[in-house]
Amino acid sequence: MRRAEPGGRGLVALLAFLGVMAYSLAMAVVTPALPLLQSGLRTTAAGAAWALTAMTLSAAVSTPVAGRLGDLYGPRRVLLAVLGVATVGMVVAAAAPTLPVMLAGRALAGVGGGVFPLAYTIVREVFPPARTASAIGLMSSMLGLGGALSWCVAGPIIDLLGWRWLLWLPVFGLVPGLLAAWWIVPEAAPRPAGRVDWWGAGLFAACLVAALTALTQGMAWGWTSPGVLGLAGLAAVFAAVWLRVESRVTDPLVDLRLMRRRGVWTANAASLLSGYALMAGGILFPLLVQLPESTGFGFGGTATQAALLQIPASIGMTAAGMTCGMLDRRIGSRAVLLLGAVLTGAGYAFVVVAHHEMWQLYVGGIARGVGLGFAYAAVATLVVAAVPAERTGVASGINTLLRTVGASLGTQVSAVIVAASATAATGLPAEGGFARGFAVSAAVMGGVLALALLAPRAGARRRACRAEAPAEPAPAAER
Repeated sequence: MRRAEPGGRGLVALLAFLGVMAYSLAMAVVTPALPLLQSGLRTTAAGAAWALTAMTLSAAVSTPVAGRLGDLYGPRRVLLAVLGVATVGMVVAAAAPTLPVMLAGRALAGVGGGVFPLAYTIVREVFPPARTASAIGLMSSMLGLGGALSWCVAGPIIDLLGWRWLLWLPVFGLVPGLLAAWWIVPEAAPRPAGRVDWWGAGLFAACLVAALTALTQGMAWGWTSPGVLGLAGLAAVFAAVWLRVESRVTDPLVDLRLMRRRGVWTANAASLLSGYALMAGGILFPLLVQLPESTGFGFGGTATQAALLQIPASIGMTAAGMTCGMLDRRIGSRAVLLLGAVLTGAGYAFVVVAHHEMWQLYVGGIARGVGLGFAYAAVATLVVAAVPAERTGVASGINTLLRTVGASLGTQVSAVIVAASATAATGLPAEGGFARGFAVSAAVMGGVLALALLAPRAGARRRACRAEAPAEPAPAAER
């Protein structure tokens, strides 16, 4: 793949735009439309929620697979295929006359999650090392932007045009984005010979679908229900078989030895916990704002006011991601992750004790957003720097997947903590439930802080990559 020319900034902007449209915004637009989707498709609340679950499951499975395909066949080719499939899925979902058709479309749309590992591969191959961190930082910050955008545009679009037009919104961005990607994204250099581990991919997909379905449906079905326990047991069986297969095949989907490298597993664990911290706030802040003032601590706000609270945090997250390149050159990705963990943890710790005024929620939310912008960018950069170039796609795909798993955990655990505090008299959550939810999120970021301290320094990562790099052939005069 050719190196970026002076106008290469346009490539990074395009990849960031595609990340928002193909995954971040496409995932989030369903949430504000769920009540109307339920009535429009004549289904239950649980059925409507599957419109979100279907895309989450599909994205979790397709993201590492798309990354591996990009490593083998070139990221440009796979990126165009991913964007095409995701666009078709979004069109099907937006025009769906029934719930099954909607779910099929959303599952296809979930393939768009593969944009992120493919973009990281393109960035690593196109840009010089000095610009890689800033480009990856911008891409990583896009993961949190779609949610804020969806809530900002949801009200006007639903009121003026109807809920289906909210689902059409990502399509209107993806169609020109796909054409721009075909024109701008450069061709890759010839790839090394290899094959796709389809057995590993199938077992990996089965394990993820079972585990994430149990996780996302735990509150609806009951955490000790036969369905949840059965799916958890099935996921464990699939995981054991998958680990055995991956340890024996010559070209595995996921190189387990690579995943055990200190620079990789620390970044992956930090990614999981950062995903938790992102979505925990996405649950706790809006719920607190919308609780009646009669509770003594709620604000009686509307859904729009709750969405407006997220905008400064999203802007801070994006700005932090954009500055990570400069910080990475000055202090290194490990220190950036430390900074992100401290800021996010401090933001959550602040609102544990100070959440009675809106300005306090804004202060805590902005600190959380900026901190997560640093953390998201740093973990992606750490993974890319810790693996050989030919494994960038699948390694960053696993890292992105773990953020999704962490986000699901953050949603479910925070909801359980708040629900458990509900009083019998009113049925509304107690103030202590929110304080505990914020405190758990602060503690989670304490775990990220510990992982950042364990992560190797830049010099150690470079030596590890050089040790595993294939030896170059000797010059003809030496043979």
